[in-house]
Amino acid sequence: MRRISILGATGSIGQSTIDLIRRDPDVYDVVALTGGCNAQLLAKDAKDLRAEVAVVDSADCYAELKDLLVGTGIEAACGAAAIADAARRPADWIMSAIVGAAGLPPGMAALEQGTTLALANKESLVTAGPLLMQTARTHGATILPVDSEHSAVFQALAGEDIAAVERIVITASGGAFRDWPLDRLKTATLAEASSHPNWAMGQRITIDSASMFNKALELIETKEFFGIDPDRIEAIVHPESLIHALVGFNDGALMAHVGPPDMRHAIGYALHWPDRKHLPVARLDLAQIGALTFRAPDEARWPALRLAREVMAAGGLMGVVFNAAKEAALDAFIAGRIGFMDMSGLVADALAKLSAQGGQHNAPLDLDTIMDIDRLTRLRVAESLENRG
Repeated sequence: MRRISILGATGSIGQSTIDLIRRDPDVYDVVALTGGCNAQLLAKDAKDLRAEVAVVDSADCYAELKDLLVGTGIEAACGAAAIADAARRPADWIMSAIVGAAGLPPGMAALEQGTTLALANKESLVTAGPLLMQTARTHGATILPVDSEHSAVFQALAGEDIAAVERIVITASGGAFRDWPLDRLKTATLAEASSHPNWAMGQRITIDSASMFNKALELIETKEFFGIDPDRIEAIVHPESLIHALVGFNDGALMAHVGPPDMRHAIGYALHWPDRKHLPVARLDLAQIGALTFRAPDEARWPALRLAREVMAAGGLMGVVFNAAKEAALDAFIAGRIGFMDMSGLVADALAKLSAQGGQHNAPLDLDTIMDIDRLTRLRVAESLENRG
């Protein structure tokens, strides 16, 4: 039996992971499930999978979770510290699918026990890439990428020499607004931004897809995970979402990973790695597809891509600033305080302010400093929102 934990079990990645686990119940021994505030779903999954512990992140949901688990023998807990403790429980494989910077501390805790971390939390690499990778090396842990793009690159590089790689191309669907006139984006509503043409995802990442902030994070993630120079990392709009990434080699060849837009492929690859096993995903009919299309991304439509380039050039802790400002700007858009196109302006302003304060982005790279810069950035964004009135 393989002991596994799922951090972020109630989100779309967590639920897709659980779908795969349920198909082989005799193979997996579930240690911990953590979630947001959906106590009913978390309790149901914990009971179905006979987990040792279930943890919600908010004290507001703890009483409900505890009541739902009475008599089951499953521990109930709440809060960030309890989630980190759950990540420290001995396990062979841990899915890190908590959304946002909140996923970094439990991901670090998991690596410190020397396990295999399936990393769907892209913010961990954006905010703390060098620290995360060094922690894995120090403790003999393995990090497997679960973002569809980075899983695709990882698979294309199997058996290859990274020194032979000339370029990495990650694809973007373009999200809900890829074909909208540019001037219409200023009036885009929350409901319109929350609908994705290809992928079934949570609201926050769906909006990030429409703004291309998710792709901006993935550019930085590519640099940190694969150690590739930013000048060799590209993004291209591919509306069909069937090619997830391409790797270009020094002989001119491009190795493409092609598959349906179903996150169970990347999750399943990480779950079974280094083997390949049957997965319940659609098989592509290439004749029916007929054509694959590509277009260069327009940075006037998606300024997040330009900001990501600036972050990679600056280095240091600017990835922390970028991510924290992005999360705060997204919160403001969801709350109706700013328009869709205002998010990138808030992020650009935060980057400029923190960079101008004299070296804060070059502070020591440790978890405490990272979380402090994260907090400070969110305060700066809040101040900018207040000044807007």
